Amino acid sequence: MAPRRLNGPDIVFDRLSTRLQDIATRLRGQAKLTEADLDDALREVRLALLEADVNFRVVKSFVAHVREQALGTAVLDGVRPGHQIVKLVHDELVEILGREQYSLRLGAAATGAPAVVLMVGLQGSGKTTSAAKLARRLKRDGRHTELVAADAYRPAAVEQLVRLGEQVGVAVRTASSGTAPLEIVRGALQEAAAGTTDVLIVDTAGRQHVDAPMMAELAEIAATTNPAETLLVVDAMTGQEAVRVAETFLERLPLTALVLTKLDGDARGGAALSIRSMTGLPVAYVGTGEAVDALEVFHPDRMAQRILGMGDIVTLVERAEERIDRAEAERTAQRLMEARFTLEDFKGQLQQVKKIGPIGQVLQMVPGAGNLAGAAQAAVDDGELKRVEAIIDSMTPA
Repeated sequence: MAPRRLNGPDIVFDRLSTRLQDIATRLRGQAKLTEADLDDALREVRLALLEADVNFRVVKSFVAHVREQALGTAVLDGVRPGHQIVKLVHDELVEILGREQYSLRLGAAATGAPAVVLMVGLQGSGKTTSAAKLARRLKRDGRHTELVAADAYRPAAVEQLVRLGEQVGVAVRTASSGTAPLEIVRGALQEAAAGTTDVLIVDTAGRQHVDAPMMAELAEIAATTNPAETLLVVDAMTGQEAVRVAETFLERLPLTALVLTKLDGDARGGAALSIRSMTGLPVAYVGTGEAVDALEVFHPDRMAQRILGMGDIVTLVERAEERIDRAEAERTAQRLMEARFTLEDFKGQLQQVKKIGPIGQVLQMVPGAGNLAGAAQAAVDDGELKRVEAIIDSMTPA
C-alpha cells in the first residue's frame, strides 16, 4: 500500500520540517561548533527555506539574525553548541510567524450594537467556508453570532453559506436577489442591533482577481460598518501570490488579521512563513481541512515547534477536549473494566479517535514521534478504519 500523505498544517511544512529536523539532529550531535560549521548549517537552512517558497528577503533576514545571535551569544554551561543553535532557529521561526497569538477584538458580549467581522478575499480562497467555521467557534465560546450573505453576484455563494449555517447552527441573513451588497449589510446591521446578536460575520463578495470596483465596494462597506475585525482569507496553496494579494488588499482596506486556508494541501508553506513578515499582519486562524471544525487558532510558538519536530502536545490536548465525547469515553472505559467491552464499543472508540485527526497528524504533535508519522499513516489508512466499521455494522447483533 502506498504511503498516505499527512493532513493538516504538518503537510504544508512537511518537506521544510524534514530538512530542518535533519539539520537540527546533526547540530545537536556536535560537542563543538566552529564558525565554518555554523555557516554550513545556515546555508542548508537558507536552501530549505527557499525551497519551501519563503520570500527571499525573509530568508535573508532570518539567516542573518540567527548568525548574528549565534556569534554574539556565549555558549551556556552544560548546553551543547548545536542545541543552542537549534534554539536560536526556533526563536527566529517564532519571530517571523508572529511571536504572539492574535485574539479577535470583539469587545464584551451584549453591549448594544453587534461587533462586525468582515471576511474578505478572492474567490476560491475558502472565505465563505472560513466565515462559517469562525461562526461555529464564536458560538461555542458563548457569542450570539449571525452570518450575513453579502455576495450579491454569486447565488451559489449565498446557498453555500445558508447550508453551512445550518451545519454549524448559526442563522444566516440574506436579501432578495438584486439587492446591493452595501444595502444587504446595512439591513442586517439594523435587524441585528434590535435583537440579541453581538457578533455579525459578513461574507463579502469574492472576485477571480483584485480589481478597482471590488476594492471600492469593500472600502464602502468597511466605512459604513466600522468593523471590529477585517479578516483577509488567503489560500496557502498559492504561495507567494498570497503575499501579493495581502499587500494589495492592505493598500485599500484597514485589515486587522489573516486567515490562512488549505494548510491541509501539499503546498510548500512559504506563504505561511512569509506573509507575517511581508505585511505586518498577524495570522489569526489556519484552516486545516474541509470539516466545519477544521479551523484552528494560530499559535506561532506551537507552529515553530511542529516545524522543528518538537511536537505540539497543547494543541493535541485542546483538540481532544473539543472533539471527544467525554461521557461516551467514560462509559466505554467503565464497560472495559467490567469486561463487557463489545465490537460496538470498539467501533465507537475508532470513531472517537478519528475525530482527533489522522494518525500521522496526531503523531506529528507528539514530541519525538514526528518521524513515525508517515509510516503510521501508511500502516493505518483511514480507508481501512472505515472498512473495519463497515464489517462491524454488517454483523447481526447478538
